[in-house]
Amino acid sequence: MPLLRTTLLRAEPAGTLHSLDELFALANAMEHEAATKYAELAEEMQRQGRPDLVAVFAELAAAEREHVDSVQRWSQSRRGKPPDPALVRWEAPETFDPETSAEIKASRLMTPYRALAMAVQNEERAFAFWSYLAASAQDAEIKRAAEAMAREELGHVSTLKKERRRAYHREHGRKDADGLARVAPSQVDARRLELRLAAHLADAERCLQGAAAARARELLDETMEMADRAGSFGSFSGALELRDAEVIAEALADAYLEGAERSDDAERVQILQRLAERAILRLAWLRSLSAT
Repeated sequence: MPLLRTTLLRAEPAGTLHSLDELFALANAMEHEAATKYAELAEEMQRQGRPDLVAVFAELAAAEREHVDSVQRWSQSRRGKPPDPALVRWEAPETFDPETSAEIKASRLMTPYRALAMAVQNEERAFAFWSYLAASAQDAEIKRAAEAMAREELGHVSTLKKERRRAYHREHGRKDADGLARVAPSQVDARRLELRLAAHLADAERCLQGAAAARARELLDETMEMADRAGSFGSFSGALELRDAEVIAEALADAYLEGAERSDDAERVQILQRLAERAILRLAWLRSLSAT
């Protein structure tokens, strides 16, 4: 799982899960930590007199507390008892970015959109963490439970991205999420955008070396496959074709998530969810390139 080790996760998990009890304990600890962090940020924004951000972080903290309750109910139903904190044997990789948290506290330019963008990245890291554990699990029951946690985090990503889009439109008027005014002269489908993204990845491969170049080639092949799977799905502004790889990748990830949520066709939902999972991981890799 090299992508998870080098992008969304700062380090791979420090151990393996040996029981469902351990899984529930770790999930409970992670959700509780997130709730605490968001509550602290809400309090800090209250001290700074920023009611718009108080509301955002208070809502995020409340959502994470609901996730804690959900994990506790799940543990109760499966194991007949609540999660036991004593079973957390190793520290999970950081999913709540401390640097971003510090920036929020110090910056006077922070907006609800940027705060929600941070929350999206936190949930993407959690998704990557559970995906990694699911992929590496030897026990079938633990694997299924970790996959369920990953799907849950993916749902959180979808919900937060909707809130992020709303915040963007409130802050930027009637502009599209790609930052362009609504004057796009043409529309393109997901297949065309995937192929455009494939061209960007081919360019990246030529500029990179070693493992990074190999990963670019791997993602290029995967993107070509995703283009065939996506087909004529979606309707995007033609102007997106002129944007960079990261913008295109995020637009596709958003579209797959939203399409899966709206569809009533079980087979289509499964296809779009799979595309969304791969698109999120691809986006994470592209962001890691920008960061370095």
